[in-house]
Amino acid sequence: MNSVDEIQEAIRGAESVRVRGGGSKPALSLRHCNEDVQWLDLSRLSGVIDYQPDEYTFIARAGTPVSEMSTMLEEKGQYLPFDPPLSERGATLGGTVAAGLSGAGRYRYGGIRDFLIGIRFVDGKGHEVRGGGAVVKNAAGFDFPKLFVGSLGRLGILTELTFKVFPQPPAFATVAAEFDGLSELLSALDAVTSSAIDLHAVDFAPTQEGWTLWVRIGGLLNVLQDRAQALQAIVTAGAGLMRDSSLHHGQEEENLWQTARSMGWLGEGMGLVRVPLTPRRIPALENALGRSKATTRRYSVGGNLLWLGWPADTATEDSDQSSFGDLHNLLLELDLQGVQLFGRARRASTQYDGDNTDAGEGPLLGRPFQNAFLRRIALALDPEGKFEKF
Repeated sequence: MNSVDEIQEAIRGAESVRVRGGGSKPALSLRHCNEDVQWLDLSRLSGVIDYQPDEYTFIARAGTPVSEMSTMLEEKGQYLPFDPPLSERGATLGGTVAAGLSGAGRYRYGGIRDFLIGIRFVDGKGHEVRGGGAVVKNAAGFDFPKLFVGSLGRLGILTELTFKVFPQPPAFATVAAEFDGLSELLSALDAVTSSAIDLHAVDFAPTQEGWTLWVRIGGLLNVLQDRAQALQAIVTAGAGLMRDSSLHHGQEEENLWQTARSMGWLGEGMGLVRVPLTPRRIPALENALGRSKATTRRYSVGGNLLWLGWPADTATEDSDQSSFGDLHNLLLELDLQGVQLFGRARRASTQYDGDNTDAGEGPLLGRPFQNAFLRRIALALDPEGKFEKF
């Protein structure tokens, strides 16, 4: 698709429509669908429409690669603080919004929904609709931008996006600390997150020897070293038992977080599932994962998000079996929800209609999605049901 007109024409002539962009989240964009589905490729609907560095806003088409936009912002000393993931894998702005993905930087300034201030989209009747605006303070109209974050293509097809951006800190530093057990790490996590130091990112993950905690701060280079040493002291004091800690600067430090953004820590042949949670639920989840076949994972946003690596499917395309079925049951038992990004999803999409639930099929795993308000919005925007249903 090269234009909005082509998208409108395709929607009007199709019984069912799905979208793909950069293909960075194949479980969402490349999964099996019935033969009546028409796939729309938006990778060519790309490019920056307007960028106002002095106003800290830009407008771009939905198929614009995140990496392209990040490079342009960097030239002006600006960035998207929510740290969009998977840019190295070809993620687009539209796909990032539709999947509702934010990276480790969400800890400091909020997630993608806090920076998306305007959208244009095509609804199920082929009409182009605008929501929000091109200014940071905009109170006019219905808040479509926030509704579309994480909508997974169920409300309409995004064509244009307006973001606000922030000045990028001139330097970053990261304290890395190693622990023998989860309880020691969680003690240090509590000490760090309750401190007075402004933190840009807080991630942690299990290792073969125990656990590693990464805490990132940013600011002026001439004061950053003292702040980093103060942070290191807080981590050490709050840890109880800690094997080691280290301080990282420069390119080495940036490489740590580039690995996080690109999911470079994910093992070969692993699927990927995004699971929102809270730190207090981590011990029970870890106990359950210890009995499972999950082998890689990384907690982010101070323990409020889990990126879970799960063995990818080995079933054939004609099989209804999925290795993610076990994960669905595990998340259901813990009353958690997950969105599968890598790995072959099961055939049907999760739907909820009254008491009739087909939970765990497709990319949505765990607790069934139940939001009557969004279902009513979807019905108004897509009365013929051409998009996926909530």
